[in-house]
Amino acid sequence: MDAKKPYFIAIIIQVIYTGLFVVTKAAFNHGTNTFIFIFYRQAAASLLLLPLAIILERKNAPPMSIRLFAKLFLYALLGNTISFNLYNTGLKYTSSTVASAAASSVPVLTFFFAVLLRLEVIRLRRLSGVAKVAGVGLCLGGVLVIALYSGPALSPLNHHRAFGGGAESGSSGAATRARRVTGTLLMLLSNVTWSLWIVLMSPLLNEYPCKMLATALQSLLSAAQSLVLAAAAAARDPAAWRLRLDAGLLAVAYSAVAVTGVSYYLQAWCIQKKGPVFLAMSSPLSFVFTIFCSSFFLGEVVHLGSVVGGVLMVAGLYSVLWGKSKEHDTLTVAAGQQGEDAAAPPAAESNSSSDNESKHQQGRFASADQQV
Repeated sequence: MDAKKPYFIAIIIQVIYTGLFVVTKAAFNHGTNTFIFIFYRQAAASLLLLPLAIILERKNAPPMSIRLFAKLFLYALLGNTISFNLYNTGLKYTSSTVASAAASSVPVLTFFFAVLLRLEVIRLRRLSGVAKVAGVGLCLGGVLVIALYSGPALSPLNHHRAFGGGAESGSSGAATRARRVTGTLLMLLSNVTWSLWIVLMSPLLNEYPCKMLATALQSLLSAAQSLVLAAAAAARDPAAWRLRLDAGLLAVAYSAVAVTGVSYYLQAWCIQKKGPVFLAMSSPLSFVFTIFCSSFFLGEVVHLGSVVGGVLMVAGLYSVLWGKSKEHDTLTVAAGQQGEDAAAPPAAESNSSSDNESKHQQGRFASADQQV
């Protein structure tokens, strides 16, 4: 049972994210303001995380300087406020299926930014390097297919929706081509900002190693930033701030408890037990689950273009992951050969150094799988 537990946990994580895509889309279909939703979501996450972070990490936390606080403020703006608002606006314009497919691009985009910032290396003369480049190309191709090609519609599994009666149709086919293109591009921009945030967080956590406290502080800062945006967006509609017993309240509670609370812990456990690549390999399950759940619960009409684009993105993800895995194997073999050729103490030191470098690169890349 213990050997199967990581696989079961990985499936649970993807089910949680499937629920996030479906419930959030249902809330927007019922007229929930996207900017106000982000404020409530970040505020709820802060209330959940901040007390735990203070209790668990306050004693070991380094002093908070003005420079460090400014970094946290800017990173919260980039990776939380801007990214989440772009993503949810894109979700409002498209569908939960497109949102789930677009999520597969995050690890690939993270790798791309790591290369630009010289945190990753591409060796084009090796098969692993070619696989990485091909993965980035497939991912971008998937985005273009989703944005520009609709294709024939696949009939929904259920015409009696659990979240029916929304203010807006959940079908991407009912949206115009302009809305679909705009929504997809907004999601891509959201993933770009989120991926850049992931890469920048690596050196920040070396400076401020308290992960939960850093996350809680960014959630709190993002809540304040989102409040300003929401106040500007809904200045003439005070009623939009009212939470009712509907999909909007469910989405806020679900994202705060299930995603920010439960999912973060499960992801950390899964990465510790099986490694970051294992968790990233399971992320396409969310795309498959979302196709069925959005069709059944929301009555969404899934188009062939969304499926083809999602498959291309998943293929791109696996191509990059395969390249990373191949590179890791090469580093391990090289370290072993060095250990055989050198004396025992230097060999052990060399092997440890090479293994630590490989693990550090894997950890930086796979942290992309923790996107909310």
